[in-house]
Amino acid sequence: MSLSIAIAQFNGTVGDLAGNCKAIVAMADRAHAQGATVLLTPELALTGYPPEDLLLRPAFLQACNAALHQLAHSLAQYPDLTVVVGHPHVPGHQADVRTPSTQQPLRWNAASVLRRGHVEATYGKLELPNYQVFDERRYFARAGEPVVFEAGGVRFGVNICEDAWFAEAPRRAREAGAQVLLVLNASPFHLGKSGEREAIMRTRCQETGMALAFAHGVGGQDELVFDGGSFVMDADGRVQARAPQFDEALLSVTLDDAGLPQPGSLATVQCLHAQAWGALVTGTRDYVQKNGFPGVLIGLSGGVDSALVLAIAVDALGPQRVRTVMMPSPYTADISWIDAREMAQGLGVRYDEMPITPMFDAFRTTLHPLLTVRKDDTTEENLQARIRGTLMMALSNNTGWMVLTTGNKSEMATGYATLYGDMAGGFAVIKDVRKTLVWELASWRNAVAAQQGLAPVIPERIITRPPSAELRPDQTDQDSLPPYALLDAILERYMENDQSPQEMLAAGLPADAVAQVLRLIKMNEYKRRQAPPGVRITHRAFGRDWRYPITSHWLESVSAVAPQGQQDAGRIG
Repeated sequence: MSLSIAIAQFNGTVGDLAGNCKAIVAMADRAHAQGATVLLTPELALTGYPPEDLLLRPAFLQACNAALHQLAHSLAQYPDLTVVVGHPHVPGHQADVRTPSTQQPLRWNAASVLRRGHVEATYGKLELPNYQVFDERRYFARAGEPVVFEAGGVRFGVNICEDAWFAEAPRRAREAGAQVLLVLNASPFHLGKSGEREAIMRTRCQETGMALAFAHGVGGQDELVFDGGSFVMDADGRVQARAPQFDEALLSVTLDDAGLPQPGSLATVQCLHAQAWGALVTGTRDYVQKNGFPGVLIGLSGGVDSALVLAIAVDALGPQRVRTVMMPSPYTADISWIDAREMAQGLGVRYDEMPITPMFDAFRTTLHPLLTVRKDDTTEENLQARIRGTLMMALSNNTGWMVLTTGNKSEMATGYATLYGDMAGGFAVIKDVRKTLVWELASWRNAVAAQQGLAPVIPERIITRPPSAELRPDQTDQDSLPPYALLDAILERYMENDQSPQEMLAAGLPADAVAQVLRLIKMNEYKRRQAPPGVRITHRAFGRDWRYPITSHWLESVSAVAPQGQQDAGRIG
């Protein structure tokens, strides 16, 4: 006799206990209609992931406990369906039990087995990640006592996310009699992560001889994106079924009497450019919609960064919920107006123009008597950006629509942005996209349009023009920064992969450029701390992944041998 298991890959919202329970019941209804015996949900499906310091509120934990039991009651209408649900758990169900050392409740990151209206068993996570974006040791205590239950003649063991990245928890489940390992996950996306997950899970299958079902969430939560792609592997680690990425899905697989999964629906893994695009669209859409904004505002410049943000926003929200504004200054080239207008019209979004020259002249006239340096410098450049930021925020106040900022990761790293100017806004869509990837994604999106028989989304001239902030005559980005290919190579090695200056020099990167970029990264920490949140697509993003002090006299020496204690005073600029 065979049985069917189903994986509920759905887009939960942190703190929406009622909405998340409703989504689980809806998935259970579909799974029951398809004849499933077991339904598996993602990690902390009840609360959404990550709930962060909500977990420190006793009232929240009490509400979670009540919601879990109400969910069990709601699922009693499916007496032949066993549902495994992720949720926070306080052993003993006492949300006010506190440990002497922390004066906080003893909490587990847990998964409970719900059947016939009851909570039959609860598993507590063993491995608690505390790196990159993870802070689980702040909230949870280790547990790990095996939970194995029988359904349809097959014995299922339960693990939660990080548990299965190591050998101990799966081994415990196997020794407790499990034939199939159920893994609940909330594994934040970064480029290449889907391949890493499948490779690690393949190893677990081969070590234990168990088949494995991997339930993953989908959707955006603040800066994090969850990319779906839930899957089922046989005992040899071969993927027998896979859900699509960046979409909700119910993935069903049949098991034979020995618990071996049979081939099922197998979605393909997207290329890296498609994954990056999917993450940026998903993160933008969910941040806007889950926070209740009716639409977004974008300041168009005629450059590739704002063009890319516009294309992402339209894919995420549709043209009716996107509005663009062009704010030319005395240094704006005619082709910038033309290209910005052409793109906005091509995508069907509202486009307005507000020249800032009169305001710029008024500011300069007012400031002139007080300025110690009478020659134009960054003061006048930043004035233009801040006038634009003020106008965009005024429109945001008036309409209720949120401003999307357009700075990329290369600019955020080096401070090539203006506080309260182009950094003013609610969400920074491409803050984790290096400039070289900006160009690649723009070309990729046009190629997708061409395959669909459509006109380019981003006018080609926008992609091929030399980048310029257009804040002074004949300005280009490379007046102030190394060429972007070189800058991004340094950024990837130093900021994302923690290479030392000596390793970069050994790889052939020029010492003067390395020294310049490292100094700029250090100097501009204060700007990044004031930047809006944005989508994380790499394994190391500014924000949750990057926690360097603003006030610091340490700067690594760029030399063959780094002197111990090398210091540099730096400055705030």
